[in-house]
Amino acid sequence: MGKPIVAIVGRPNVGKSTLFNKLAGKRISIVQDTPGVTRDRVYAEAEWLSYNFTMIDTGGIEPENNDIIIKQMRRQANIAIETADVIIFIVDGKEGLTAADSEVATMLRKSKKPVVLVVNKVDNLKDENNAYEFYNLGIGDPVTISAGQGLGLGDMLDEVVKYFDKSVYDADEDEYIRIAMIGKPNVGKSSLINKLLGEERVIVSDIPGTTRDSIDSHLETAEGKFILVDTAGLRRKSKVKEEIERYSVIRTYTAIERADVCILMIDATEGITEQDEKIIGYAHELRKAIMVIVNKWDLVEKDGKTLDKFKKELQGNLKFLSYAEYLFISALTGQRTHKVLQVAKYCYDNYNKRISTGILNDVISKAVLMKEPPVVGIKRMKIYYATQVATKPPKFVFFVNDESARHFSYERYLENQLRDSFDFKGTGIQIEYRQRKE
Repeated sequence: MGKPIVAIVGRPNVGKSTLFNKLAGKRISIVQDTPGVTRDRVYAEAEWLSYNFTMIDTGGIEPENNDIIIKQMRRQANIAIETADVIIFIVDGKEGLTAADSEVATMLRKSKKPVVLVVNKVDNLKDENNAYEFYNLGIGDPVTISAGQGLGLGDMLDEVVKYFDKSVYDADEDEYIRIAMIGKPNVGKSSLINKLLGEERVIVSDIPGTTRDSIDSHLETAEGKFILVDTAGLRRKSKVKEEIERYSVIRTYTAIERADVCILMIDATEGITEQDEKIIGYAHELRKAIMVIVNKWDLVEKDGKTLDKFKKELQGNLKFLSYAEYLFISALTGQRTHKVLQVAKYCYDNYNKRISTGILNDVISKAVLMKEPPVVGIKRMKIYYATQVATKPPKFVFFVNDESARHFSYERYLENQLRDSFDFKGTGIQIEYRQRKE
């Protein structure tokens, strides 16, 4: 389905950001020996064994403090807890059990989410006994680690991933096509979903930012079974002030990761923004199936060339999305809305397409005959054979004599040959080059 979300929570200064950075493999959160340094949630991708997951680092929770920033941090942590599939509750093994730890434990028990209790700063064997008092929290067996030294992280992650299958992968939803509606506030995402559902399932309002959460709606039509995900609109960073809204950016990214098809909605009266480009760029990096919908087309004064001109301008701004499908609609009047799921299903079918190895190699052989690889340095790349190793997105592996002899223009040529031969319109594809000895 998608990546599980793991939230790291606890009171300030117990080592959440140190652990987060260690698991992410790079320094993302500010690590400083001052309580309350991490005020916003930060997120990153991590993996353990065969599992990929999204981690959220939260501001420390101080339940009984009325300071405004502390209140915001508590609220942010609450949102992270609500969103998470698994929670790592981190406590300080050197300082011992505190009243704040007990209050955080109470919050977590109320969440009914799986919790892995982690005692940090256990830097050597003689400190192991410090973990016993944390049984009093009633959250289960504590796992001892030293985030700073990287000790015990494997045992901790073993406990975390135990919960993934139950909390994230839902076999019943495998047959559904997940569509994420993305775009800035007030472009009509909720209105379009309501039109497709034929009911007022999602709150529609003229106030930008009404949708704070990613909301899932199930729908079955002649085209297939769909899950429509309405995401919060994304503003420019300077305008993202409320902590809840700031977090909805993370939820939108997560919705993209879990989606099969990402639909970027643009207001015809306003055009595309840098933020639109950034968010759909993320879907492009993940090689999702992508379509661009221009909404409120009924409000645009037109002549015979208006649509082509508008589309060319859009494609100019989204050069990296040369494969995307475009649709011009009005969610308000219903103009062309009946085509949305048809086009989304077409994009999905290409996203899920599999090519047999024999036919694939015939196409690649002909492509090489028409245009052989250039000499890079003193070597010319030779392609032995190609095979498709995955779908959603389609992933191909080309076995070659020397990876260093690759040239970006030739890689683009091969991708275009695949697209022209097999119709991968509407989806990203991935090509990996592997060196094989002759």
